[in-house]
Amino acid sequence: MEPVPLINQPALTVDGILVVADIHIGIEYELSLSGIHVPTQVQQRINRILRYLEDTKADRIILLGDVKHNVPQTSQCEREDIPRFLRLIAERATIDIVLGNHDSGLAYLIPRTERFRINFHRSKGLALGNIGFMHGHTWPALDLLSLDYVIMGHLHPSIRLADPLGHLSSQPVWIRTRFVEQVFRERYPDLVGFANPRVIIMPAFNELAGGIAFNEATYDTLLGPLFTNRALELETAEVYLLDGAYLGTVSQLRHFVPKPRPRKIRRQRRKTNNTTFSPSDESANF
Repeated sequence: MEPVPLINQPALTVDGILVVADIHIGIEYELSLSGIHVPTQVQQRINRILRYLEDTKADRIILLGDVKHNVPQTSQCEREDIPRFLRLIAERATIDIVLGNHDSGLAYLIPRTERFRINFHRSKGLALGNIGFMHGHTWPALDLLSLDYVIMGHLHPSIRLADPLGHLSSQPVWIRTRFVEQVFRERYPDLVGFANPRVIIMPAFNELAGGIAFNEATYDTLLGPLFTNRALELETAEVYLLDGAYLGTVSQLRHFVPKPRPRKIRRQRRKTNNTTFSPSDESANF
């Protein structure tokens, strides 16, 4: 089994299974609290996923956590939109949900009918064949460390670059990296069967959820125990645009981060008793 990204889309397939991460249904409610009023986008999200399922002929979909957005509460928007979202997707494909840190109370929003195939999985991950799936806000289950790939979300990876004129642009990206074996052996002294899996960090499905610019990030600013404990390689991580273009490693792309420009201090002159002087003149009088 090999993961295959969809060109120009934040999704991939694995042996006929569609995978997306970080849908964040209900984020519009949080934006409204900040004075940014965006109508619910749930129908557009449903249409996109149904189109992915049609294009890939997949009959199963794995949602890598953060299906809902608001924590710890559940907004009225989520109470209405999440059951509708899950119902319409489940009519087309089996749904597997790997729980994320925003998914508290999600089980209460599942459509109550046996004909919908919706399965929940622990946040530490789901293993299918040679591939593990997790959200990314926890340590992975040990059985995922013996697989060829681990696919995760949670971090909403992006890249932030400046052109020669200083204009900034930010793009969602795929991150491909590796676990740091020594960190796991120190945490799990009885660890056996470490296969050094390739780790794929997915871009967020919901474009309103923002992103973390990896070429500006450090271990301390990235979210979750895997980065704060340096359990994932950062500087050698490979960065790919959604169209598949390889940009380089995080370390190489740090050179394209705009440097802060020094502020120019304008020396203001003022008049007193028809005498013009500046701060430097005033200091000289002492």
